[in-house]
Amino acid sequence: MRQMGIEGDARIAMWSGPRNISTAMMRSWESRPDCVVVDEPLYAFYLTHVDIEHPGRDEIIHSQPTDWQTVVDQLTTAELPGGATVFYQKHMTHHVLPDIDRARLAPLRHAFLIRDPLEVLRSYAKVRGEPTLEDLGLPQQVELFERFGGPVVDSRDLLADPAAGLQALCTALDVTYDPAMLAWEAGPQDSDGVWAKHWYASVWTSTGFAPYVANDEPLPVHLEPLLERCLPYYETLAAHRLKP
Repeated sequence: MRQMGIEGDARIAMWSGPRNISTAMMRSWESRPDCVVVDEPLYAFYLTHVDIEHPGRDEIIHSQPTDWQTVVDQLTTAELPGGATVFYQKHMTHHVLPDIDRARLAPLRHAFLIRDPLEVLRSYAKVRGEPTLEDLGLPQQVELFERFGGPVVDSRDLLADPAAGLQALCTALDVTYDPAMLAWEAGPQDSDGVWAKHWYASVWTSTGFAPYVANDEPLPVHLEPLLERCLPYYETLAAHRLKP
């Protein structure tokens, strides 16, 4: 087994906001025979520190460590099972609360998955009527990018050409591209968080990345000020996005 810090191991922290293609991206990496994945490992920690109702809250809290130091130790130093050399970590940026010492995340290879906030808000408003900037995690995403750097992938670019987008991402992360990343088996996976039954219905029916579909649905008027607050963060990241 390889430990973190031994040449050959790639521990990838993919930082995304909600209502993105983050679960499909996790499926993509999990399709590699050399890769193991973890689904939102800081979720239970986050829920114990915020007064927000999430579906399955108690079950989530009991499914993961609630101490961020324990989680970060697992992410950065735990042995990888089965001879794996790639450890893909699906993270939600809003889970990175101020208590977490960012320096402890330095050993990871950081990457950033972004989406036009207009599209995010259209989708998010259907499940939470009054989202906030903190819900979307954009300030945290920019903070992590400015601290660690790393490749930025816009979901729209990736869906337009998944093979080219994944090749560019792998190159930027110094990981060999594997065409197996383009397809996966439908249905639940053992790696899914216990919250999957609430959120992963569309991913469970998928076998690959769905083509990008434009949405002209108007944004609720009350969310327009939030969109204006989101745009500078998105534009900061989008200026660095990979262009396959």
